[in-house]
Amino acid sequence: MDDTKKIEPTKSELEILKVLWQHGPSPVRLVMEEINKTRELNYTATLKLMQLMVDKGILKRDESKMQHIYHVVEDENKTKEHLLDKFLDNLYNGSAASLMMQLAGNKKTSKEDLKKMRDLLDRLENEN
Repeated sequence: MDDTKKIEPTKSELEILKVLWQHGPSPVRLVMEEINKTRELNYTATLKLMQLMVDKGILKRDESKMQHIYHVVEDENKTKEHLLDKFLDNLYNGSAASLMMQLAGNKKTSKEDLKKMRDLLDRLENEN
């Protein structure tokens, strides 16, 4: 799908995608049970959201068995890459450096996270 025509999942749709990325193709009940670990969402609401995601082309539904199984259409990394690019463009004018500086200065960034960032930057620099 062309980047300009990509459908961007809503917050609720991202919750569903995260469950499906973690567990693979799944029935509605499993998705609902996983989401209910953090917030309450009933079966009917979960089903409706997932049906809408099928209509949008985010999910596909396997109807070959009695229990319908839902699959994510696009690869997890492609979806995350697209969302990160949009986030970077919208909040940081496309500057990865600005985002990294914000992350590095964030109170939630641990020394271990900073070391990982440093190691990544060193590795990238050595590749070029």
